[in-house]
Amino acid sequence: MVSAMPLVARSTFRPLLGLGNAHLQTLLPAIARRLPPLLWSRERLELDDGDFLDLDWLNPGQRRLLIVSHGLEGHSRRPYVAGLARAASRRGWSVLAWNFRGCSGALNRLPRFYHSGASEDLAAVVEHAVQTHRFKSIAVAGFSLGGNLTLKYLGEHHPSSAAIAAGVALSTPCDLAASSAAMEATHVRPYMARFQRDILRKWALKRTLFPGLIPEIDPRRQRTFRQIDNTFTAPMHGFADAEEYWRRCSANAFLPFIQVPTLILNAADDPFLAPNCFPREFAAQSHRIHLEVPDHGGHVGFMDRWGSEADLWSEVRTLDFLEPFCGC
Repeated sequence: MVSAMPLVARSTFRPLLGLGNAHLQTLLPAIARRLPPLLWSRERLELDDGDFLDLDWLNPGQRRLLIVSHGLEGHSRRPYVAGLARAASRRGWSVLAWNFRGCSGALNRLPRFYHSGASEDLAAVVEHAVQTHRFKSIAVAGFSLGGNLTLKYLGEHHPSSAAIAAGVALSTPCDLAASSAAMEATHVRPYMARFQRDILRKWALKRTLFPGLIPEIDPRRQRTFRQIDNTFTAPMHGFADAEEYWRRCSANAFLPFIQVPTLILNAADDPFLAPNCFPREFAAQSHRIHLEVPDHGGHVGFMDRWGSEADLWSEVRTLDFLEPFCGC
């Protein structure tokens, strides 16, 4: 039995000297961190609905597996995914970093896309890993949108989730409505502009493939997640509107049903998150949901050191949390 403190009273994270600012923490690991190339091996997983997911494997042959889900408009080769994958492989894990539909460099086949609640795709990935019969234990970790998706998956009790020993969600918008509102603030508009550009570019490609299903795009009217989710995400994935999508897919609603030890790691200064994304009261009473809220760290940042060979604090913390439950 592993003892636990569900609400971590004091985080050990300390930002690199001079990098305490939330925006520096958010930007520098994404644009300035240089990691040596990893020896990924790609596999295409065909789905029952006729679509596919591209999976990237690292360090195959180990007895424990870490399945990693990236964030909005990310992919498996982003520095935050590659950094965790490298740290895990160094410590004797196999890693499966999967790409959401349309995020691997190849547009997916169906009109639908990925979204914050598409946990059926993570379930398909986990089931595929289970069916290889290669792993004694499996853990899951997700960043940002992938963190929300990971928590939702764990709380839904898919048949495949019985194989999961533990999970970690990093920089996670546990309340999608509140986080979407936070992204309308002036100081995060540059981030929102980048998401808008990338999302609308993909939807424009979709429109050429499926004429009549995708509405005309006026970028001036698609500047917030509320607008984007009302126009595209909700109707294309069976939700009445953005509000229903957010309500049905927000991780907070699934936390009471998670049955495995799970760490939520959200920085207090994360510019993408709102107060409701920090489920302090729930974690304080939970035996399974661990919440750690460092004062600093930004969004998917947690940069406490520099250098291509260094593992970041969040990578070490993630593995330190998972390994007691996934020993081999």
